[in-house]
Amino acid sequence: MIKRKDNILLFDYPLFTIVNLETPSEENLNLPSDACIAYIIEGDEQIFSESENIIAKTNHAILSLCGLTLGGMLSNQPNGNIYSIVVHFNRTVLNKVFEGEKPELWEELEKPVTQFVIQSAASEMVKYYFDTIIKFFENKEAITESILKIKLKEIILFLLQTDNSDYVRNIIKSLFSEREFSFKELVEANIEHTASIENLALVTNSSVSTFKRKFKELYNTTPAKYRLEIKLTKVASLLKTTDSPINSIGYECGFESPEHLSRAFKKQYGISPSKYRLNFLVK
Repeated sequence: MIKRKDNILLFDYPLFTIVNLETPSEENLNLPSDACIAYIIEGDEQIFSESENIIAKTNHAILSLCGLTLGGMLSNQPNGNIYSIVVHFNRTVLNKVFEGEKPELWEELEKPVTQFVIQSAASEMVKYYFDTIIKFFENKEAITESILKIKLKEIILFLLQTDNSDYVRNIIKSLFSEREFSFKELVEANIEHTASIENLALVTNSSVSTFKRKFKELYNTTPAKYRLEIKLTKVASLLKTTDSPINSIGYECGFESPEHLSRAFKKQYGISPSKYRLNFLVK
């Protein structure tokens, strides 16, 4: 249930949203934005995503490349309460605020964004920033367009200069990026950690059917088989260049068990991982 939801607009687009949710909520939280950051004022540590370790922790911030994704994550959680401030990043608004220029500290992306939701403990500066935004909701009559533009610039610069994560900087860079990545570049950047065809199609801006057709034309195999080939190539390289235990290498490369690794490796290379390593030791 959404107990409270209030917006502050800039150029008729939501810029700040304050929300108090009792989860799970039958009503999905709508956060229309190209990207957004949610600062958890109070949370009951509901698990948003186990695989990405995203949890509703007090005084943590969650950055998402898609507002709708984050809204769904916030709404569809186990029993608990979430009190949060959200900053919306809309490319139209950003273009107006920065007057068509790039922010200070911005650099063009070298490769596609590969992590779309990121959580980190908020620094003291970020906590202070969100404390001021809370005050805005208590004194809306004092807010001017100029103040809102300054606050949007401020959070963009905070995130661009963060030392915590290249992933955070890349999401912010992408909002100002003019670079277009090819289908192959997007596939190569995402296929190792994106398991479903639906998600791969999404990151390549394709329908599922178009993605399958393009992938087959380019790689002459299926995504699952290509992903397995990449993992086995990594295993083979580590067997040659490290003395790490074979089981550890298998887990590191994403194999569920030693048996799974052994079967797949032998099918690809014709011998077991241990014999493969021994061959190189003998040489």
